[in-house]
Amino acid sequence: MGRALLVIDIQNDYFPGGVLPLHAADAVEERIVAAIERARLAGDRIVLIRHVSQARTGLFAAGGSGSSLRPAILAAAGEAPVVIKRVADAFQDTDLARHLQGVSEVLICGMMTQNCVVFTAMSQAAAAFDVTVLGDLCAAPSEVVHLIALNALGSKLRVANAVDVWPVD
Repeated sequence: MGRALLVIDIQNDYFPGGVLPLHAADAVEERIVAAIERARLAGDRIVLIRHVSQARTGLFAAGGSGSSLRPAILAAAGEAPVVIKRVADAFQDTDLARHLQGVSEVLICGMMTQNCVVFTAMSQAAAAFDVTVLGDLCAAPSEVVHLIALNALGSKLRVANAVDVWPVD
């Protein structure tokens, strides 16, 4: 069975100048771009997740530039599908499961460690997969919030770093 990398919400609103800039977002984005390249070389499936709000203003407002996925992520991911979600759990009310057919292992990275990453990793739908959260490829509003979320996740499922999955020569 295959493996997939879910890249959650690498969107403009989480970066400097956005509605809710996260701690170390730029550095995390750089690491995710490198991980996408290593994942593609390993034959892993890539699925991008994009949160779109139904609100006209604010975080991820539909039609606003803040809800757009970052250009570097789109370029690295190539023709990867983009799943649109409206809540924290990327499985809830989306077609994500369809994109994961034939996959047994799901690697999760992205923005809002304590929210979208946690809710997707702990989703009832995720129980069908061997789930690993890649902690060095996630960001939160602060480093403390990020570390607390990873610690809590570690009591329920595997938390690793990208190098544990795709060793660098």
